[in-house]
Amino acid sequence: MNKTAWNIGGVLALWGAGLCAWAQPAPTTSIYTCVDAKGRKLTADRPIADCTDREQRVLGPTGTERQRVGPTLTEQERSALEAQRRKEAEERARVADERRRERALMTRYPDKATHDAERAQALEQVDQITVVAEKRIVELQDQRKKLNTEMEFYKRDPNKAPMNLRRMLAENEDAIAEQQRFVAGQDQEKRRVNQRFDAELAQLRKLWETQRAAGSGAASASPPASADIR
Repeated sequence: MNKTAWNIGGVLALWGAGLCAWAQPAPTTSIYTCVDAKGRKLTADRPIADCTDREQRVLGPTGTERQRVGPTLTEQERSALEAQRRKEAEERARVADERRRERALMTRYPDKATHDAERAQALEQVDQITVVAEKRIVELQDQRKKLNTEMEFYKRDPNKAPMNLRRMLAENEDAIAEQQRFVAGQDQEKRRVNQRFDAELAQLRKLWETQRAAGSGAASASPPASADIR
């Protein structure tokens, strides 16, 4: 082989070796390091068994930190962690739902006058139903007077009164008692309405005060308008 051919072959061989070296992937070995329960600093190319109960640092080949691996949890610890996370999520959902209700309440009742008007309307509806029931009681009482007049003929021996008359008297008595119970129930309904509006008003007062304070703070934070120079 002449000298020229040898030089060309050598160049090609060197170029091939460089190409192979360039094609090799960069090392990706991770280094795990930690300080175990005995205070020893441990290093390995995989997660360290003696440090499963503590955090481990994962380093690259150059010694730079890539990430940190948390302690390995037991089944009981994982269950407890999941339960805690569920509890926190439920609490966040509860708070968010409460905020939505508060915003809806503020939208519905922007001031006390609006709230008072709706309370009065709700109580009036209960009163209207009560008036109808009381009128029905008066009608039944008038009917009872007529039935009592017919029973006067049998006051010495009520058992001789016609079965139809006795049945009508019993039905009338039951109807009056039912209407009286209904009226009493409406009185309780009015108390429930007032209790509901009282609770809402107590909450609204706090929300209105917070809103006013926020508005005052925003107004004081804004720069004063410059005076016109004429």
